Amino acid sequence: MRVKQISIFLENKKGRLWKALSTLAEAGINLRALSLADTSEFGILRLIVPEPEEAAAVLEDKGFVVKIKDVVAVEMDDRPGGLSSILEVLKDYDLNLDYIYAFVHEKKDKAILFMSTEDLDALEGALKDAGVRMVPPEEVYSL
Repeated sequence: MRVKQISIFLENKKGRLWKALSTLAEAGINLRALSLADTSEFGILRLIVPEPEEAAAVLEDKGFVVKIKDVVAVEMDDRPGGLSSILEVLKDYDLNLDYIYAFVHEKKDKAILFMSTEDLDALEGALKDAGVRMVPPEEVYSL
């Protein structure tokens, strides 16, 4: 039940983020979620899009360095402590995350959290054991 995420490596220069996102817009690719982490020299733009392979190809054609990676998506309560309850599961299973990001969708009381770790099998097992609902890719892409 893994979701495909694309990571785009961006030079930390004016207009690079706009160029990446306008490239996707011109190709008719809509964003479902995004995260941007940066340093003084470069940034990593992580995107969830309905067509990850197509998005990667379009971006690569424009000279961007792109990687497709699996991440786990879970539904969590959109309330104080919602994220903490998911992280408690990971603490109890001694799992470390590389990064996370989330977004709120049309279910007013729910949010979707995207997680990356070195051992996705262990992450999925812990979440399943704890009764956390993992969101299938088709559902994420159709939001």
